[in-house]
Amino acid sequence: MATPQDLSVFVRHAPGGVAGMELAVDGIRCAGCMHAIEDGLAREAGLLSARVNLALKRVTVEWREGALRPEAVVDRLAALGFKAYPFLPADQEGREAREEARLLRCLGVAGFAAMNVMLLSVSVWAGNASDIEPSTRDLFHWLSALIALPTAAYAGRPFFESALRALRAGSVNMDVPITLGVVLALAMSVVETWQHSRHAYFDGAVMLLFFLLVGRYLDQLMRRRTRDLAGNLAALKAETATRLAPDGTAVALPIAAIVPGDLVLVAPGERVSVDGIVEAGRSELDQSLVTGETAPAMVGRGERVYAGTLNLSGALRVRVEAAGSGTLLDDIDRLMSQAVENRSRYVKLSDRAARLYAPLVHATALATFLGWLALGLGWQQALLIAVTVLIITCPCALGLAIPAVQVVAASALFRQRVMLKHGDALERLAELDTVVFDKTGTLTLPEAGILNPEAVPEAERAAIAALAAASRHPLAQALAQALGASAPAREVREYPGQGLTSRCGGSERRLGSVDFCQAQEQADVAIRAHPDASLIAYRNGDRRIAIAIGQRLRPQARETVAALQEAGFAVMILSGDRPQAVAPVAAALGITEARAGLLPGGKLELLDGLARKGRKVLMVGDGLNDAPALAASHVSISPVSASHLAQSAADIVFLGDSLAPVVQAVAIGRKARRLMIQNLWLAVLYNAIAVPVAIAGLVTPLIAAAAMSGSSLVVTLNALRARSAGGGSAP
Repeated sequence: MATPQDLSVFVRHAPGGVAGMELAVDGIRCAGCMHAIEDGLAREAGLLSARVNLALKRVTVEWREGALRPEAVVDRLAALGFKAYPFLPADQEGREAREEARLLRCLGVAGFAAMNVMLLSVSVWAGNASDIEPSTRDLFHWLSALIALPTAAYAGRPFFESALRALRAGSVNMDVPITLGVVLALAMSVVETWQHSRHAYFDGAVMLLFFLLVGRYLDQLMRRRTRDLAGNLAALKAETATRLAPDGTAVALPIAAIVPGDLVLVAPGERVSVDGIVEAGRSELDQSLVTGETAPAMVGRGERVYAGTLNLSGALRVRVEAAGSGTLLDDIDRLMSQAVENRSRYVKLSDRAARLYAPLVHATALATFLGWLALGLGWQQALLIAVTVLIITCPCALGLAIPAVQVVAASALFRQRVMLKHGDALERLAELDTVVFDKTGTLTLPEAGILNPEAVPEAERAAIAALAAASRHPLAQALAQALGASAPAREVREYPGQGLTSRCGGSERRLGSVDFCQAQEQADVAIRAHPDASLIAYRNGDRRIAIAIGQRLRPQARETVAALQEAGFAVMILSGDRPQAVAPVAAALGITEARAGLLPGGKLELLDGLARKGRKVLMVGDGLNDAPALAASHVSISPVSASHLAQSAADIVFLGDSLAPVVQAVAIGRKARRLMIQNLWLAVLYNAIAVPVAIAGLVTPLIAAAAMSGSSLVVTLNALRARSAGGGSAP
């Protein structure tokens, strides 16, 4: 754990003079805590924003560079009653484990004490129904007090300490009514025992703590599970990298000490710690995080590698382009954080309701106490009913109703390689009726590839790849990349504007134009099958090959479009490409409505027309010309290969080449919205039933504690159903 003087090393510096920091915060329990933190930090001069994540117990703050010191944020949180630390995954995991162990100890003590106090209470209840001596009853009550009071002092600390911090900061959280309820029940029991009364409530107070701790412990486990489901990427981030000095010596350094331009060594079995270009070496990498492809990919000199991928076989020397912040892995982690921190409409609704609820709870409990007194009930019974109201009306379920769904849904999307950028994108995904695709780079892959791979014999692939790698022509470079060229051919002679030749074993090999390779017959066959393709020819003796180079459909493009159409969505193509290039793609995918030759303004005009008709449009695009349409549509998605402008305009980004994440995102969005609405109704229904019953005096504090804890667990368990929404087909 860093000292306060070290906080500057945890600050992120973003473009535009904005600095930010992520903090782990102890004691965030409910929407009231979120409100207290966000309102309290909003008063800090120079702070631009403060966002609390209830499920992850994190606070993300941003400020203008130089406007304040990061220590001021931590100090302000301490003044509000919350202890904050720079978020370090390893430290956070340790704190969570210690908190779970502490709750489990408190739960064990409360459970053991509850059993013993209940044994004494059963004897008193039986004696009250017969002829127990008052002195014996008093003895049993005092024995119960001897067990209950120390138990409450120890097992109630998680609630008492949290309530005390809130009160010192001038705020109220959900632990305040719990503390009031327990303390009042114990105090009333001591008074009743001192006055030799027939009834005391030590059993109720201890059992209340037991049930509350059961709920708090299970809630802690559930939150930790949702954090795990959210795909904490810390395990993929290397803490150190091996930097190679100019003289070849290797030094292991913290990743923070690695800068762009450094040369690092990635040994077999290590995770790549940086984004960069391979300068030497050849190896297989597990790149499933980036591409979605589970099969290892071979990489060599000149190819790009990403932080978080796993080096499986050979050593690589990588020239650093980004390390730590700025890597693709860091971008993914940032998008995941945004996905669960940004507030949707439903989150804002539940937050407002929960904030209004706290003062309403205390006012209701006081009114209940005064009302029963006015009706002639004794102060002890009236106070007991008021305590029950305090406990049963804690707004825990309401505060968790939406964030829990949001975290689990973001996790399910992440497993499908989909990153949310805006919290309300989930809800907007659920409202769609129309899906519009760009063609180039969206329905098709951004890189050109071989359209007729069956024309390239396996025996000639290596020779063709080597010749292609020796040329600087764009078609040849695309061919070399598609064939996985490892090294260029030697002793190559280039004929400008025609092609190049090399000799091997006395025979000449040629790669270049159709005329240069005398492959007109083969070219006619290829162009009939792929009229929009560019051709590059190869000749080896009498063998002549015409290779069609062009854009290929993304994997699962046909299945994605078919699934969307089957689900009832209208599917369209809006492209700036030529009609001759758009028509074959539309025909191959079964899309009947396609518009070509559109400028950015034309796409916007068509989207505006759809919006005026009441259509809710999902725009999927990747280019600079798609950015206005992405920003203007109801919700938008772009691939990770998209331009930076397109990514910034989109609500959602997906990784890999496959188009299947589009369908999965829609399915998860629809299910998430259903679960959000269900959780809100569950929370409202619980309170609509529980509050009147408690005010009527029909439940005890013991039952109130069980009901309050149960309501929180029900909404959390319901939220976990969002995990199963990513089945791969639209609903």
